[in-house]
Parts: sequence; structure tokens; C-alpha cells
Amino acid sequence: KIKLPKKTARRYPAYELYLYGEGSYAEENKNLLLTGIPVLFLPGNAGSYKQVRSLGSIALRKAEDVDFKYHFNFFSVNFNEELVALYGGSLQRQTKFVHECIKVILKLYRDREFAPTSVAIVGHSMGGLVARALLTLKNFKPELINLLITQATPHVAPVMPLDKYLTDFYTAVNNHWILKAQDLRNLTTLSVAGGFRDYQVRSGLAFLPRLSQHDSALSVVSSAVPRAWASTDHLSIVWCKELILATIRAFFDLIDENTRQITEDPKKRMSVLNHHFVRHPAKIFEENPEAFTELTGPFMWITVKASKWTYSVYNDSDGKYFTFPLASHRKSYSHVYCENSMLDTSSWIYGCMNSNSSMCREATDLSWRAELLPTTKASIVVILKLQDYPSLSHIVVQVPPTVGNKYTLDCEFFKDDSRTVQLPVTRLFSLGLTTSKILLNSTGLLYNVQLQHFNQIYQAFKIYIESHCQSLKERKPSVYRLHIPWSYEDSIIVAKVPSFTEISAKLHIAQPQNDSRVPELNIYSSSDCQYEVITLVFQIIRFHAGALPVYVVSNILLTYGGQLSTLISTGQCSDFSLELVRTAKPYKVEPLISIVVFLQGFNWFREIWESLSLPEVDAAVLSSRDAWFPLVSLILFLFGTGIAYWSGIFFSTSLRLFSSLWLILMRPTVPQKDKLITPRRLCGVLSLSLVSWTTCGAFAVFIIYLQYLFKLVHVFVTSVLYFQDSDHSKESSQNSSIHAIKNQSSVDGVSEGTQSLSNSTTIAEAINSLKMHVTILNLFTWIVLLNLPSLIYWLKNLRYNVRLDPDPCRSTAIVIICILEILMNSSTSEVKSSKLLKIAAKVPLPLSVAMLAFGRMHLYKVPHFVTFALLLHVLCCIV
Repeated sequence: KIKLPKKTARRYPAYELYLYGEGSYAEENKNLLLTGIPVLFLPGNAGSYKQVRSLGSIALRKAEDVDFKYHFNFFSVNFNEELVALYGGSLQRQTKFVHECIKVILKLYRDREFAPTSVAIVGHSMGGLVARALLTLKNFKPELINLLITQATPHVAPVMPLDKYLTDFYTAVNNHWILKAQDLRNLTTLSVAGGFRDYQVRSGLAFLPRLSQHDSALSVVSSAVPRAWASTDHLSIVWCKELILATIRAFFDLIDENTRQITEDPKKRMSVLNHHFVRHPAKIFEENPEAFTELTGPFMWITVKASKWTYSVYNDSDGKYFTFPLASHRKSYSHVYCENSMLDTSSWIYGCMNSNSSMCREATDLSWRAELLPTTKASIVVILKLQDYPSLSHIVVQVPPTVGNKYTLDCEFFKDDSRTVQLPVTRLFSLGLTTSKILLNSTGLLYNVQLQHFNQIYQAFKIYIESHCQSLKERKPSVYRLHIPWSYEDSIIVAKVPSFTEISAKLHIAQPQNDSRVPELNIYSSSDCQYEVITLVFQIIRFHAGALPVYVVSNILLTYGGQLSTLISTGQCSDFSLELVRTAKPYKVEPLISIVVFLQGFNWFREIWESLSLPEVDAAVLSSRDAWFPLVSLILFLFGTGIAYWSGIFFSTSLRLFSSLWLILMRPTVPQKDKLITPRRLCGVLSLSLVSWTTCGAFAVFIIYLQYLFKLVHVFVTSVLYFQDSDHSKESSQNSSIHAIKNQSSVDGVSEGTQSLSNSTTIAEAINSLKMHVTILNLFTWIVLLNLPSLIYWLKNLRYNVRLDPDPCRSTAIVIICILEILMNSSTSEVKSSKLLKIAAKVPLPLSVAMLAFGRMHLYKVPHFVTFALLLHVLCCIV
């Protein structure tokens, strides 16, 4: 643990700074006489500072390999495992604390021979966003950070926009990075996403926003990272060995030999990151590789004139140079492809310029054009377009002595058109009933299957590849790569031959408007094999589960308005399930939103909209991110209807169950009708308001929710008792009816009829009130659920501070307390006689429209719409 200045420790009592170490290295650095390169790790949502040990441990092993010529000091921040993905109120506090930590870390190196002037940062999840937010601080100097690597960080938008502080923080950070792009050119940023195994943060959110005039940012998916080639879940990205190795190798390649710190050259930093995270040529990184190489050594020179050639050797002590003259191939072929099975960091393929002989002594090194691909171990492949090398006369392939090793080399010339096949993907509305299918009779080593019309993130398919071979001899595995040309999100699968392979074809980033390139399925095949490729619809809608609460509440709100309408027309409150089926229709809300989004495409309408200070419709924002199409909303609305329906049944059933338990335990007395506002209730409102103001608004809301639930169960129990007593009275009346007719006068008969009518009216009112209360409880439950994250955060940090500051629902909580204190004691008889009932019945529909228009990306706005509807209900009880 690093001791912080007293002022910093007092201001941030819950946060700490640590230095990682193990073994003798840890003992040597206990006195903090540090001489390495500082790297600061920032954990994410509910993350531990101990997650740094994967990076620190492998970096230590790497430093031992180079005899500690260079080494890194890994620091880590303890954020007390705060839930910053759910509550954004502490993000600014975390950012300021990290700034203080950077200053403390750099002071530890003061007066050292190679003292650093900046810190590299690795941020996991929300820790990456906090690192980016450092640049928004007024007193922060951008030169304090020169390298930022983020792991599964949602850069574009929050996964769940549960409070205003979270969305405002995102807006401030992203706007700063776009507007101040010129100032960020000296900062190199790498974002690594986890791919489809990361169910918490989808990879589309982890791509850095497109920055104007900013070429120092790189976004990749782990499945496309060389030597990793695998998707990770949200936590394992921190300790995935292949990714950690790539990161540490990059760190060591970034060291400047003169300063013994991370290089200050942004171009070199980007070159290193591209080398390790985008395209790895199976060579050790060189900043400025030599343009020409001398081909020396007692190697045999062999000329190969065939267009397709395979060479396999085992335990050969003689090296060879194979030369391929290009003059005879340029007219017939457009590309040359070579595959090398020996993993060696030395160069192996060259280009000779204008050489008339069968051998050349000086050549261009083409090995930097190669890239690693996974096979049983790994292989190196290179594809060269002959048109790009008009000055080359020969291709030279070097085969070194292979003592004790097996070496296989395949080369072929091919015409691009003959190896490219177009496959239209299955149509969106085929529902899996139709397929697209092609058959490839492989005579070569490489095929490209272009996936036509595959460009949107709502498209998702299964691709099935079945391979058949003519003979049963042992073959190298086939490699299938789904290549997305506009982003680094390729996925690679290795399959045995013959085999039946399934590939998920889904996009993280939609095709940009100005990009006409097509996704491809690259098949690195075995010759004399047949490949059958089929596409099937697997999934249509993704990425929008976070907006479901808005659609559920919208359905309940429409049902609530329908119940108020039936109360006006019939005097009775309809059942929740029946009213939901009758009232909650998507055509009531969706067309208006679609019309507004369409009109916002016109400048005149946009100017009017902005002059009214109205926020942008969420659907328009999502469309600009290529994450929306009209049917998404319809399907989500139907899902919301289903959830609302079953939640209504759940509440009714739960109410009966709790009431039955209550009746078993005790038999309450029937309460007398009281006024809506009494001194006792006023005291309750003031007490809970004080709790909300001095502690946490969500805590006060939860208390009033429990009180309301308790009251509703009590009302249900007393109603059941009243019904039973009423039935008993009817039985008694029937048994004594003959006696009553004989002895009662006509006036007594009228009195008895009036009493019976009064009883049935009271029963009907009780049933109506219960139905209305169940709907209100359903609405209120969603308010509690949406405010729950800030309550959890407050409880977790209660030992540090009794008051949650800032509190996203403090003011809303006070209004809700006042509303529910009145509503829990109200009945439909008071509402029916109100002059405001017609207005209250019509308001839920426009509120539902507004909720879907502005709440999909801002879930914290949902309680405000519900609160307004319930406020009108309270006024109906009073006026």
C-alpha cells in the first residue's frame, strides 16, 4: 500500500493506491526506491485492485528474461469495488483520485537517473472510462499520460443508463475527446473488446468513438488479436493469458532505449500496437526495417515454374532458396499465396527486382506482409497482389536447415475472380425457413466467400461449412476466418478435415455509409476437398434488452389510463389483465415517434424542435449509431406487454398468498374510514422526507414501498373478512326471511333493502380500489427497481458516509413519499367524483409516448413520467 498525502487520504477515505510485487522483487521495492516504468491499473465496476496481478506477474517474468535491463512497476487503485456502472455519482470522484495517484506515483521516481514524466494506464471496464475522463479535468496535464489501454470498456454509452450522473459523465467525456481531438494526438489509446462471450458489455460499445483528425486510437476485438484468436467474457479479459502476453510484449517493444521509458513517438506507439494486436507477421518488431536484404549463405538456388507448388522436408541440414519467376505468371494470375508451417522470427520470403538470372543477392523483404494464422500450432501466410509489385521479377522463398523439424511450404498463383464466390445471406424475414447455399470444389489453397447484404448489427446468422475429401490421407486443418473489412472484429475457427463446422456470423459495428466493402468468409482450404457453405437465420434483434423496462412501464401506464377511463364510463375499475389486452396497443404510441424521427431529418423541423429546448428523440440517436430499425421497437413493445401481463398476475397471486398467511397468523379488525390527510400521516411524510434528505432517496422510497405493500395486504385481508361477514349476514337473512315478512312493516322492508344495497356497493368499491391499487403497486415496483442501484451503492459505502452525495433520486423521492402516503389510504369512490378524472385518464397515453421517445437511452427519466401520472391521481382524490 502506498501512503498518500494526508489531504488526499482525508478527502478520499474509501480509496487506496497499491504497488504490485512478488518474491524478491517485492522485498526489494518495499522501500519504494523504484527504477522501472510506471503502469497504473484501474479496476472497473465492482472490480478489485488485485486484478493487476496477471499483468504484473507476466511483466516480471518478461523482465527476468532480459536480466532486468528494463522492467515495469505496476500500481493499482482500490476503488472499494464501487458499482459505478449502476451509479454514476462517484465517477467524477474516482477520476480526481486517479489524478492525485498519478502525481504521487511520479514523485516516487523523483531524482532517479531515468525518471518518468508520464504514466501508462490499463483500465478494465469502467476503469477505462475513468482514465479517459482524466483529460476533462481542468488542472490535468495531458502529457501525464502517453499510453492508455482499455479492456472491455463501454466507451460509446452506458450499458444501463440508470441515472443522470452516468449519462452526463459519458456525454462530457465523449464530447471532450471529439472536440479536443487535436490535443490528444500525443496520447495513444487501445481499446480491446471481449467479443460475443462478453454478455455484460457488448463489443459495439467498446469501440472508441470515431475521432476527427485523430489517428492515435485503435479498437480491436479479442477474437481478432493475433495469438489470442478467442472471445473472452467480461472478467476473464483481465487474466486471459494470450491477451496479457500480447499486452506485455507490446509494453516491452514500446521502450525507448535512450530514456528507458515508454517512447514519446506516437507513430512508433501505433506501429507497435498494430504489430501485436492487428497483424502479426511472426517477426520481432522493428521500428525501421531495412528496405533491402542481402541473400547470403551456402544455400542451393532452385527455380520453380509451376503455378502450384508444395515442398515438405524433415531433418534437412541444407538450406535452399526457391525462386518463382513472375514474368510468366503476370498475364494469367493476379495474386500469389504462400503458407509456411515453421514458426521462426527470421525473414523467409523476398522479392527480387529486375533480375534476369535465376538468383539474386539483394532483395526486398516481403515477410513483413505476412501474418500469423492458427492451425494445429500456427502458420504464417502471405498474399501478394502482383499488380502492387510491378518492379519485382522473382519471388524468393527461403527454406532454412530443418534439423529435427518438419517443414511444409505451399505456394500457388491464382486469379482473384476464380477464388471469389458471392453468397447472399439469408433474408431477415425468412425466419429460418430459407437458406443460402454454395458448393466449392477446392483445387487451391484459398477461397473468399463474399457475404452479400450483411452490413447491419441486427443481422445474425449461422454459417455451416461441411468439408469432404476424395482421399483419407492426413491433411492440415482448415482455417475459416470471418473478415469484417471496416473494423478489427474478425473471428477465426480451426477445423479438422473432413468436418462439419458451425460459425456465428454477427457484427459488432455496422457498415459505415461511405464504405462499400463486403464481409468475407476466408477459407484456407486443403486441395482436392469439397466445401459446402450454408447460411441460416439465427437471431434478429440484439443489444436492446436494457430498454425493456421502458416498454414494460409504458404498457402498465397505458393499462392504468384504461382503468381510469372505464371508471368514468361504467363506474367500475376493470381487471388489470383484461385492460392490458384491450388498451396496450403499439399503434397508439409508435407511429407518433416514427413521424417525429422522420421530420427531424428536415432542417426546418429540427430548428423548431431545438427552439422549444426539447431533447433529441432516442430512436434518432440510436439510428445514427446504426443500432436501430423500426421493427425493434415493435418487438420490444410486445415483449413489454408479455412481461407486464405476467407481472400483473404475479402481484395478484402474491397478494392472495400474503393475505392467506396473514389470516392464519392473526385476524385483524376492520378499519374505519379516515381522512386522506391527518396529522399522523403528515408526521410520517416529514420523517421519510428527512430520511431521504439526510441519507439516501432510494432508501426512503423503499421504506414507503414496503409500507404501501403492507397497507395493501391489510386492505385485502379486511376486504375478505368483510365479504365473509356479508355472506354470513345474507345466510341469516334468508333463514329468517319468512319471519321477517310476517312481522316487519313495509317501512322496515325498505330499510332492509337499502342496507343490502349499501353492502353490495361497499363490496364493489372495495374490489375497484383493490384493482387500482394493484396497478399502482405494479408501477411503483418498477420505480423501486430502477432506483435500486443507488440504494445498493449507499448501503455498500455506509461506513464511509451516511449521506449519498450526489443522490440521483433525492428530490423525486420526496414527491413520491407525499404521493404514496395519500394514495395508500384512498379509494375509487373519491376518484370517481373528481372533476380532474377525465384529464387524469387521458394523460397516461402522451406520457407513454414521451417515455418511449426520451427514456430508452435514459432509464432514470422513467420514474419522473410515472410520478407525474400518480400526482394527477392524488389531485383527483383531493379535488
